[in-house]
Amino acid sequence: MEKVGFIGLGIMGKPMALNLLKAGYPVAVLSRNKAAGDLTAAGAQAYPTTKELAQQCTVLFTMLPDTPDVEQVVSGPDGILEGIQPGALYIDMSTISPATARSIHQLMQEKGAESIDAPVSGGQVGAENASLSIMAGGSGPAFLRALPLFQALGKNVVHMGGPGAGQTTKACNQMIVGITIQAVAEAMALAREAGVDLAKTREVLLGGFAQSRILDLHGKRMIERNFEPGGKLKFHKKDLNIALQIGREFSVPLMNTELVSAQMDEAMKRGLGDLDHSALLLLLDKKT
Repeated sequence: MEKVGFIGLGIMGKPMALNLLKAGYPVAVLSRNKAAGDLTAAGAQAYPTTKELAQQCTVLFTMLPDTPDVEQVVSGPDGILEGIQPGALYIDMSTISPATARSIHQLMQEKGAESIDAPVSGGQVGAENASLSIMAGGSGPAFLRALPLFQALGKNVVHMGGPGAGQTTKACNQMIVGITIQAVAEAMALAREAGVDLAKTREVLLGGFAQSRILDLHGKRMIERNFEPGGKLKFHKKDLNIALQIGREFSVPLMNTELVSAQMDEAMKRGLGDLDHSALLLLLDKKT
């Protein structure tokens, strides 16, 4: 059985690492992470540096906030590249730039290792319930090796193509999610100002063609004014930056993505970046 290292034990990473433990995999984490105690209590081992962790594991996962974080963990001092062994597999489940995913793939190849970019959709609930949607980019043999591990983390696992394909797919996912959150926020704001019951509005729309998971989950958040983060707005804004970058690269106009990105910019200026991305509704509240 693969010996798994997992770096990045945040809202998503911690339950994912726990699910790998539950599936019977030996898991190792970094001792300096504040969530390491919960993992070691569940049976994980802990190592002081990324390099030592990489030396001891056949498969390494990262689940980190942004492209620079992944680059630092991979290429920085005492990083993965300094410790990874020939024949090992590196799986990055963060959401980063496809160009960086391709660059990391090349660096891993030079070390005799393989890599997969495998960002996810499903949020904290999906991570906790092992029901994530996983979009993977990399070689066919690397994907087949990773598949049993992915099946311990998600229900919908698809090999999208070569290196970077997973990250491009995730950018498309984040465009649809962001634009739909904005649409639901506008619908909720309009219904509220027109004096229509919001709970009934959501209920009837869920039974028609407007039905979506966003309307279901985030519509409920908006009605309850519950903006505790499942997915932080500032990270979604980062993801839309990646999508817009890809759009420029391939000369594809992404007008609605640009609009929602601008809304997220405004939300962050108002100090809403650490709230759930459904907090876009707050920009539609009447100014007082």
